[in-house]
Amino acid sequence: MGNETLLNIVFKAADDKRAEDTVVLNMQGISLLADYFLICQANSERQVQAIAKEIQESAGKEGYTLKRIEGFDTGRWVLVDLGDVVAHVFHRDERGYYNLEKLWGDAPEQYMEDKVNG
Repeated sequence: MGNETLLNIVFKAADDKRAEDTVVLNMQGISLLADYFLICQANSERQVQAIAKEIQESAGKEGYTLKRIEGFDTGRWVLVDLGDVVAHVFHRDERGYYNLEKLWGDAPEQYMEDKVNG
């Protein structure tokens, strides 16, 4: 299974838990950390945690291994590292402050067809 398959799993998991303003950055050739960053937000700490948990569980069911998860207890910014795909799940109040889209502004946005079936 390739990293685009994993990206689709992560995107669907976030979408299933009603993540908002989801952006996928194609990091290939830009960062050695991962091939894709998924960045999304939620309206509460509990929803941030639910999204992160769904991402972790959905990837695990498909045989992907969680490398690490950080920030889960506070639910303000949870980083879910699955190797080729890293998901950043923000509380809406935190996302603008860290502004990862601007920080990684040279990374092109990856269009996700699933965005259309909302």
